[in-house]
Amino acid sequence: MPKEESFVELFVEHAEKILCAAKALEDMMADGADMAQHFRLICTFEGEADAITRQTLQALHRSFITPFDRDQIHGLITTMDDTVDGIEEVAQRVDLYGVTEFTPDMRALATGITQCAQLLLDAIRLLNQLNRNAEGINRLCDAIGQQESAADKRQHEGLRTLFATEKDPVKLITRKEIYQRLEKVSDRFDDVANVIETIVIEQV
Repeated sequence: MPKEESFVELFVEHAEKILCAAKALEDMMADGADMAQHFRLICTFEGEADAITRQTLQALHRSFITPFDRDQIHGLITTMDDTVDGIEEVAQRVDLYGVTEFTPDMRALATGITQCAQLLLDAIRLLNQLNRNAEGINRLCDAIGQQESAADKRQHEGLRTLFATEKDPVKLITRKEIYQRLEKVSDRFDDVANVIETIVIEQV
């Protein structure tokens, strides 16, 4: 029989890159951070994740045997890649706009992204034994959904404070976009969790 590709191992490698990028984004927003260094790190992790995505899609193309539905494999790796792309997009805007000061709400959103990344990695690691770990995977996906809901509220509060206090129109526009992009990353984690939940439903 043709050799089965190690798709779950590739997913784990990708999820590890997402977590590294998330931690670098959180560190980027800390007081006294070396902004340029963290930006470079995030771009590096995003590039490494892209390479794993290409490797996964190539493996999918040549495989006859897959651990679950081919469309689900494609959907999972591409939504994961969208997530790390979103982290890089936040860092790009921070670098482009020269933002060096961050509100508590921005930092809380970044912390939530790191927490989502850890939850995702934990869930992906359980896919090797899907039947045994279905309940645990669903709990982790639910936790990602809760983080996404909390991010919605955090963004709302942050924007309300921003509009009430910021008088500089340029700062208002740029900070608003950073808030929106941070929240969008949480949405992308929720998208990944939805794909994983679908896999569990169809395979267990």
